[in-house]
Amino acid sequence: MKRFARVAGVAGYLPGRPVTNDDLVARGINTSDEWIRTRTGIRQRHFAASEETTSDLAVAAAQAALAEVGWTGNDLDLIVVATTTPDMIFPSTATIVQERVGCTNGAPAFDVQAVCTGFVYALALADQFVRLGEAQRALVVGADTFSRLLDFSDRTTCVLFGDGAGAVLLEAADQPGVMATRLHADGRYRAALCVPGQTAAGQVLGDPFVRMQGQTVFKFAVQALVAVAEEVLATAQLPATAVDWWIPHQANARILDAVARRLGVTRERVVETVALHGNTSAASIPLALAWANSQGLLSRGDLVLLSAVGGGFTWGAALLRW
Repeated sequence: MKRFARVAGVAGYLPGRPVTNDDLVARGINTSDEWIRTRTGIRQRHFAASEETTSDLAVAAAQAALAEVGWTGNDLDLIVVATTTPDMIFPSTATIVQERVGCTNGAPAFDVQAVCTGFVYALALADQFVRLGEAQRALVVGADTFSRLLDFSDRTTCVLFGDGAGAVLLEAADQPGVMATRLHADGRYRAALCVPGQTAAGQVLGDPFVRMQGQTVFKFAVQALVAVAEEVLATAQLPATAVDWWIPHQANARILDAVARRLGVTRERVVETVALHGNTSAASIPLALAWANSQGLLSRGDLVLLSAVGGGFTWGAALLRW
């Protein structure tokens, strides 16, 4: 019986036209293209239109992935959506995606909230469903409209984030596609990267915007990404030199440089798309994965390392045989 999950398809979606660094300056933000690029590597990002929802982005990516492999919504028996910016408090964004892609067979659908690590968490959960025989075909989506959480008077955060969605289709196989996953969290760091507000009695209580302690996040991200990559490689009994492609969470080019050096992964083997869309939170890794696939970088049999760190702090990694 097939008990492994392999990647059958992948697609990404970015809303609207690119918003460049110069566009942000033109909006009155006290920054510059040079300041943003030298500190983050970001050149542009995408913002959803006021009428667009996270589910709109997720559905666009999901439909593109389904079309790529020729599946319909009813071919799915699991839908997991990683998001920090759901359409509503409930029901889950996953159920909205389920209805809109035409999945009417009663398949389970639910959201996962682990911020920028959300997609890795969702992928690990879907992998376990397949390994246990609870699902044969799964849709895993990372989608966020982080622009709704930005304080545009705070140049240390508003220049970093953008909106987008990426979707991956998994199917049961005889040989592993998802070889190993590792997930972690440490709530002691929750104040270092958070949106501290909440909704109650019909009002927003507290601060509804992203707040970040930049140096704390940077240092922790480098350490965590190195450690979890080494951990997942050790689980698969493989060295870092065996990795064909490292596809990390796209948060900051300087973080990627530091982690690649420590892991011994050459920059030629790092998929870096942060310049194109900034930090899209849970959408970051599947967007980068979709870009790498569209560019013809990935070949069947390649060993692909995914890793991410996000608010919480959460962090995790997945090792794929493409």
